[in-house]
Amino acid sequence: MLPKAARMRRRTDFTDAIKGGSRYGRSLVVGHLITRMGCDEPPKIGFIVSRAVGQAVVRNKVRRRLRHLMAGYLHSLPRGSLLVLRANPRAATARQAELAAELDVVVNALLRRQGCLRHGGAV
Repeated sequence: MLPKAARMRRRTDFTDAIKGGSRYGRSLVVGHLITRMGCDEPPKIGFIVSRAVGQAVVRNKVRRRLRHLMAGYLHSLPRGSLLVLRANPRAATARQAELAAELDVVVNALLRRQGCLRHGGAV
């Protein structure tokens, strides 16, 4: 589970990451990452799961699955970074392994674009 300090809550953080950050998308998940230079806060992760994904129970399940998977990537995100993950409708029916594989591709691609991942290996 993500610690409280790592959860994105402010609308401005979501807006900054989406409008000013790098974007990389796959069929299940789209990610937006911005690295704020000179900011010594821990990295923050936010989730967007719209009604297109399903009813409230389904959306909450997708959000919990993403949050669980992202806990393993928290240490690899640079300090001061903001990461927003948007779940696509197919995420509701995807298996956990499928979701984990796509999330790995998205996070690694975003880190490479920001210059945070040196050798292209898995995080």
